[in-house]
Order: sequence, then structure tokens, then C-alpha cells
Amino acid sequence: MPRMTFIDSAGTSHEVEAPLGHSLLQIAWDNGLDVEGACEGAMACSTCHVIVDPEWYARLDAPTEDEEDMLDLAPGLKPTSRLGCQIIVNEAMDGLTVRLPGSTRNLMLG
Repeated sequence: MPRMTFIDSAGTSHEVEAPLGHSLLQIAWDNGLDVEGACEGAMACSTCHVIVDPEWYARLDAPTEDEEDMLDLAPGLKPTSRLGCQIIVNEAMDGLTVRLPGSTRNLMLG
């Protein structure tokens, strides 16, 4: 099973197992990491925003236009930002590192 590292907003690394076919959002939830995911992975918010390590960003499938539109709503957007609900783990992702931003903006709350 692939392993990956989440770096939380305090800079602490969390190495976790990443079951194949699970999203980064689900993996974060399964490991008690502080990722909101207000829309529960429906790509209707930006609260599962993660920042992919630059060495890994180009290895992932490119974000869709819909994902890019949702990312525009995320605070602290970086060139390697992605939505965790849209990154689905495969074998090639062993060693992936992502950083969790310090804040999110939940537009679903109004």
C-alpha cells in the first residue's frame, strides 16, 4: 500500500498509509487530520485544499477546469494547489507529500 506524508499547518509531518482508490480527503479524515471537506468530496467547496509538493505536482493528473474554478475560492492558493477530493491514490503515488494550509473558506455556510 502506498504511503504519503501530510504536513499540517503547524509544520508537523504525518506519514500515513494511502489505500488505493481513496481520495486524499478521505485519507486525511481516516487519519484524524484537520481537513474540513465541507461538501464531502462533491467538489462544491474548496475546504479540502492541499498544496502538493512541487516535485510531485507534475506527476499527478492535471486538475479539471471545474477543480481550478473551485480552487480560485481557496485562501492561500499556491501554484501547486489542488483539491484533496480530486486526487485519487494509485500505486505511483507512493511517497507523495502534501501540505495542509493554515485556513480554509467555507462558502457553503453563507
